[in-house]
Amino acid sequence: MPRRLYFLVIAYLTFIVISSDFAEAQEPDDQGFVSMFAGNDLSGWQRVNTDRRTWSIDAGVLKCTGKPIGELRTAKMYQNFIMEIEWRHMVPKGNAGIFVWADDITAKGQPFHRGIEVQVLENAYGQGKGYTTHGDIFPIHGATMKPINGRGGSRAFPTEERSNPSPQWNHYRIEAIDGDISLAVNGKVVTRGTQCVPRKGYICIESEGGVVEYRNAKIKELPSTELAPDMIAIADRGYRCLYTGIDLAGWQSQTADRWNANDWILSYAGSPNSKQPLATSETFDNYGFVFDVRLKENSGSLQVHLRGDAATISIDPANESLWNALAKPGQWNRIEGTIQGNQIRLKVNNHAMEPVIIKDASKTSGPLSLDPTGPVDFSNLYVRQM
Repeated sequence: MPRRLYFLVIAYLTFIVISSDFAEAQEPDDQGFVSMFAGNDLSGWQRVNTDRRTWSIDAGVLKCTGKPIGELRTAKMYQNFIMEIEWRHMVPKGNAGIFVWADDITAKGQPFHRGIEVQVLENAYGQGKGYTTHGDIFPIHGATMKPINGRGGSRAFPTEERSNPSPQWNHYRIEAIDGDISLAVNGKVVTRGTQCVPRKGYICIESEGGVVEYRNAKIKELPSTELAPDMIAIADRGYRCLYTGIDLAGWQSQTADRWNANDWILSYAGSPNSKQPLATSETFDNYGFVFDVRLKENSGSLQVHLRGDAATISIDPANESLWNALAKPGQWNRIEGTIQGNQIRLKVNNHAMEPVIIKDASKTSGPLSLDPTGPVDFSNLYVRQM
């Protein structure tokens, strides 16, 4: 059996086993709820842009180290539902959150998804005019919501302070129905929002520095309603992240001393005209990709090799159409596309570029390599099999 086909078969059989185990755990209780944490693994969940060490589950208790900043999301999309969960911060001033109706991967230049966030802050974090620690709800990174009990912006504020400090447990009940969302903290509804977009998507648990534990997570799906396409989050496209946010595992370079794992940002600190390429240990042939890049005034040019040096995206003034689609230095850009056969298709900040024909298509696989000539930041490095 060919090596690639062998791995596809193994991956498929593994998926079937995991899915079956998770399905068996989904027997509803007498109120129609099913458990969201199945046993001692993360069946039914996907790590989006965090390391395996970020999350662990033991006897139904999900534990988050808070490092790196990023997300864990459900494998399934939800529209109308009631979710209950208990949480506690293990260290005062901790930060975390739960996202509702989120996209499949994180937003451009951000470690978090577009969606509606339900805040999970520890009391000692403090509060001000723009936020509280007791169950705020707000849209983030392109989502929208009309707040109830707002303060002139899009954030909904709780009507009471009901959360317990670390290390006590708190109970959240989130009701998300037809674009309306409400949060009950320790038994009483205190926060509401309405007219949310999107209103169907994934549920995410956020890693944002706080050491947090979750338990007794359960969900009850309610009847769905017909939605326009713009009301639905982006469904799973099969992307997986290449960067752990903790270290350079999975990457290699002859001299990697200028590359730094700065939490969710992968930074190159080389001086102008220095070159220290960083390449994946893994090789690719036909695949889809996403990466976000933030250039600086002295970044110089940047090349991203998709199959080693056989297929290259050149980010420099000489590539005029691509260069003109970039944001100003200091702002994030999203570059996404596919390489298939001898053709590269690209979108830069959602602007479609002319297809690039690879003149020498004899080399059909190779690593993804980042090859800057000056300081630059990367984030959200994803690939998907085609």
